[in-house]
Amino acid sequence: MEASRKIVTSSPENSETPLETVAAWVTPNRLFFVRNHFDPPVVLDPDTWELTLDGLVAQPRRWTLAQLAALPQHTVFATVECAGNGRSFLTEKVAGVQWGAGAIGHAEWTGVPLRDLLMPAVPAAAALEVVFAGADCGTEDGEEMSFSRSLPLEKALHPDTIIALRMNGEPLEPNHGAPLRLFVPGWYGVASVKWLRRITVIDHAYPGHFQTVKYAVD
Repeated sequence: MEASRKIVTSSPENSETPLETVAAWVTPNRLFFVRNHFDPPVVLDPDTWELTLDGLVAQPRRWTLAQLAALPQHTVFATVECAGNGRSFLTEKVAGVQWGAGAIGHAEWTGVPLRDLLMPAVPAAAALEVVFAGADCGTEDGEEMSFSRSLPLEKALHPDTIIALRMNGEPLEPNHGAPLRLFVPGWYGVASVKWLRRITVIDHAYPGHFQTVKYAVD
């Protein structure tokens, strides 16, 4: 029987890399773990997809998928892990997806360096963070919201922080954020916002739900 991801929750899908079947350094796309906070967006048309950059920049703009694909591309080999990996092994049970050890994978990520989009837009001197909003949305703690996270401007400008279009040489699959996602090497997977729609430069610490309520320690 062909190996497949181990389903932890089905809606939204959260599934693990079957570590015992992955013999190579690179995790195959079909076996690479999936972490979804909400169900994937229903309509994902690459021909009409646009990425918007706004906020505290002198030159806001938008890109189509084709325009991004035509820009110089950068490839990063990196391991990604969910911040909750291994949660099910804790002696004292805590809320959240009850991951085993498989919320981890290693892949080749290819896309446009984020700095190549941010620098020509000319961030303001007061710019502090960059917010990334995905197209996925749902209800958290009784409130409707889309998934969003921020990065410090310095990390956003790192040459290996990219807007990823391809994974292991193939176009992204829907559960991995197609048609494009943020990819932040060296940070937990939650930072790499999937189904990326909007990038906004701000002058303060972002107070978003997945920044200050979830994925935060009081």
